[in-house]
Amino acid sequence: MPSNDVRILAQAAVPTAAVGAIAAVVSGVVAGGKGAVGAIVAAVLAILFMGIGLYVLQRTAASLPHLFQAMGLMLYAAQILLLFVFLAVFKNTTLFNPRAFALTLVAATLTWIAAQTRAHMKAKILYVEPEKSGHSS
Repeated sequence: MPSNDVRILAQAAVPTAAVGAIAAVVSGVVAGGKGAVGAIVAAVLAILFMGIGLYVLQRTAASLPHLFQAMGLMLYAAQILLLFVFLAVFKNTTLFNPRAFALTLVAATLTWIAAQTRAHMKAKILYVEPEKSGHSS
């Protein structure tokens, strides 16, 4: 992964993890241990889904730039589908509090999107790849 991509990943993952930790503490106080577990599962799930999505999009942009937009739309649809599958599998679970899970998942996802947007806007990413300096014509 190029350094800009790693920087953007870190600038999005760190605030998301912080929101997940805060949500785990709040959920633990409000809903007990199952609330904290639900918040942790949601934060980890959001970081994994969004991080893998960022990685796939960056790889697509580098190797197949003409498919970038279509890949982005397909990726978001796949993320939503995987989340529905996760929710269907754990629909009647007693492992964690579903309300804490849902609220943390929304908060973590919104935090990731805001942090990634901010990181992209602050990044100095070239729109055109410069020619190699040793290239002669």
